Amino acid sequence: MSASPNLSPEDVAAARERRLDAMAMQAIEGNPLSPDQIEMFEMFEREAWSHERRRAYINTLFEASRTSAAE
Repeated sequence: MSASPNLSPEDVAAARERRLDAMAMQAIEGNPLSPDQIEMFEMFEREAWSHERRRAYINTLFEASRTSAAE
């Protein structure tokens, strides 16, 4: 997998706005993000990770949790 370039400041701002909107909707539905999840998304924004890199990271966490749950 080739490294994706970091997001521009404008793209980071747009991603942050979408995250905040999604967090508000999750809270309304009674399923708010955990502090760890919020920190993860804030790290993505702080580091300007590309969307591809974000998805790969989340998929890795998911696979790791699935593997540990199966043991």
